Amino acid sequence: MHNVDISLEHVTKVEGNADVTVRINDAGKVEYVHYVIAEAKRFYTKGIEGKPLMAVPQLLSRICGTCSNAHQMCAIEACERAAGITPSEQTLELRRLTMDGLNVRDHALHLYLFVLPDIVGKDNFLALDENDPAQHQMLHDAFDIKAAGNYLAELVAGRSIHAVYPTVGGFLKFPTKEGTAEAVKKLEAVRPAVLRTIKIFAEAPMHFDRQTTFMALVPKDGRFGFLDGDIHTSAGEVITEDKFRDHLEHTVLPYSQASAYKYQGQPYMVGSLARLNLAKDLLHLKTKESLVEVLKLFPSTDIFYNNLAQAIEILHCLDEAVEILSMREFKAEPLVKAPPRAGVGIGVVEAPRGTLYHRVETDEKGNVVHGEVIVPTNQNQVNMEHDIAQIVDKMLPNATKEEIIHEMEKLVRAYDPCMSCAAHFMKVKWEKA
Repeated sequence: MHNVDISLEHVTKVEGNADVTVRINDAGKVEYVHYVIAEAKRFYTKGIEGKPLMAVPQLLSRICGTCSNAHQMCAIEACERAAGITPSEQTLELRRLTMDGLNVRDHALHLYLFVLPDIVGKDNFLALDENDPAQHQMLHDAFDIKAAGNYLAELVAGRSIHAVYPTVGGFLKFPTKEGTAEAVKKLEAVRPAVLRTIKIFAEAPMHFDRQTTFMALVPKDGRFGFLDGDIHTSAGEVITEDKFRDHLEHTVLPYSQASAYKYQGQPYMVGSLARLNLAKDLLHLKTKESLVEVLKLFPSTDIFYNNLAQAIEILHCLDEAVEILSMREFKAEPLVKAPPRAGVGIGVVEAPRGTLYHRVETDEKGNVVHGEVIVPTNQNQVNMEHDIAQIVDKMLPNATKEEIIHEMEKLVRAYDPCMSCAAHFMKVKWEKA
């Protein structure tokens, strides 16, 4: 294949559409890869200007229909810091549970509905054979794990998406004893299914190894989590949350509607693989005891182990949630409030797909005058382009167009840039220059 463009058009994403174009030159080598996010600019940060802080988390949660609760947690954190609010210890535990429910549901949906078909050689999840014992088990594991995550999120946050209980200063409603007991029962019941899921992805035949920098929020309290800490890199740097903008380099891509980011002039990767590489020792003790051999695979530079890392995070979230729910009783408490003031607040959380940043600036009335959001997909964009270029270069001498396209699709799915992006509905077009 010489002097050819490979085009994957209208890759559907929750935050917009995406296209992938690969240019192959006369020498039969990849000249460039453009991962084009076509409709990412929806002006949410402009839309929150003039709004009171209390309204911001619900507005910004609408950025994403799948990991909306992560945006809500990040926005709440930013708003509280701008207002000078310190949440209660119970509120922090409820937020941990909210993120646990999100990750159980979100990772299970991605792994089973979008990645698993590649492993079993099916076009899509619905093509799995109910009469095949192994695939029958996979089908039921998928729905059982996702249902358990949904139940936990609904119990703690009111909804599995666009949560209604969390707010600036606390929660509006609290888990009941009966609901807590039922959540523990459901989560414990699916633990064997989660272990089977981890085995599937630990043994998956898909691999792509490339050196890159990994970056993630690493907790300082010794508990693997998604809500607080410092930003660590695989090169050993530690960055405090409030200094993130001094280190992430905004990169303009003239062919894309979205911004990309680099670190020290180079691409980097965020997400579950980064979290496991940088903080696997902080995983829940029960999780580590169950996965002694699997955890030896980390740290890893195999991009496809991002899927395995997601499966491991499901188990951690399940084990942590069971422990929290079993050890404490939640009681109603008032919201923590503070008088309006001018301020700047920065929220940093680990969304399912990687590090998420929210920044809000308020006037003396407590209304937003400026906002900024940096999402994981934009941070992974340049790194993804480099990986696509390498995998296509490696395949070009012998592979067919169809084989190359399929490997590109699988690589995109390994990054899990957004739920819809992982579907098997990429429209492919080849053109000669």
